[in-house]
Amino acid sequence: MPFRLPVFRFSLRVHHLFALAAGLGLVMGAYASGGHDSGSSHAASATVTATATAPASEAEDRPKVIGKGELKRKAAAAKAAQPEAPAESSASGPSSVSMSDLRELIDQKIAEVRAKQAAAPAVKVVAKSPRKPRAAGASASAANHDAHGALLPKEDGHGHDLHWQYGGTTGPQSWGQLKPEFQSCMLGKRQSPIDIRDGIKVQLEPIQFEYRPTAFRVIDNGHTVQVNLDPGNFITVTGRRYELLQFHFHRPSEERINGRQFDLVAHLVHKDAEGRLAVVAVLMDQGKDNPMVQLVWNSLPLEKGIEQAAPVLLDMNLMLPETRLYYTYMGSLTTPPCSEGVLWMVMKHPASLSRDQLAIFSRLYSNNARPVQPLGDRLIKEGM
Repeated sequence: MPFRLPVFRFSLRVHHLFALAAGLGLVMGAYASGGHDSGSSHAASATVTATATAPASEAEDRPKVIGKGELKRKAAAAKAAQPEAPAESSASGPSSVSMSDLRELIDQKIAEVRAKQAAAPAVKVVAKSPRKPRAAGASASAANHDAHGALLPKEDGHGHDLHWQYGGTTGPQSWGQLKPEFQSCMLGKRQSPIDIRDGIKVQLEPIQFEYRPTAFRVIDNGHTVQVNLDPGNFITVTGRRYELLQFHFHRPSEERINGRQFDLVAHLVHKDAEGRLAVVAVLMDQGKDNPMVQLVWNSLPLEKGIEQAAPVLLDMNLMLPETRLYYTYMGSLTTPPCSEGVLWMVMKHPASLSRDQLAIFSRLYSNNARPVQPLGDRLIKEGM
């Protein structure tokens, strides 16, 4: 028995030494991994407490208990004696990223954003300078003004293109500026009507009229009263045959003879197979009733722009004066587009119409005559 007792005591001492070493290792590990978290401190305290509260029968065999403060000092000394761990091992552990690493990461991101902004193309904003007023003599501006310098309107106030008229800003002085196709009204050199004077007297070939009773339609087109005829009426002059298309009226007469203007004129518009135009102008003065004019007035439509068919036939021979001598010259249409190359034949002797018949037209159009145009170097022939 005396021999076994020392062995037993040795075993107890070794056992408690291992327990003490394990407790010290836990404390040192806690300080090495974080050093100051409360969980590690409680674990170390629990180990020491468990050792201190061992059974009383073994108290004399176990080593001296180390205090908590002493244990912390020894753990700190042990930690200082250990070699410094690589940066990547601490970064890969369960602990959070250090402040220095976080600042380095933020600086890196800021540098990347700045690099992208520097590479982006800069957008240059250029302030638009106010438009300078167009010079008064500019050609583009002149095309939008009438002959007196007034600005020409482009619409009639209802969104429609402004139509030519016989007065106001879109009157004859401005026709050539309203549309490109009307430029002949302004630039043409052989325009109509003219004041017929100083013609050379010659024996002109008589006009061969081939008129017959024909169906007709009447329309007030906003510029005049126009009569459209069915096909079948012709004239032949200078070897050419022209078909009558329509006739219309102007008050007062557009043509003048030696400065004299007549109460009314009827323009009989013909066209040949090649598209060339020939106009017979029948001048009219107040006198006895004109039966053909009355047939036209009887078929006047109640509204503008509506074509009214007449219930009777019209014999154009009733329009012509008894004596059919005429003046002739080359001119143009007297309304836009003022196309030139028109053969004009103006009857020398006027036809007649009554005062009442003239008053009917005057209620519709008191003045729808284009002013006379320069003769230029044109030749006028007078039949004899």
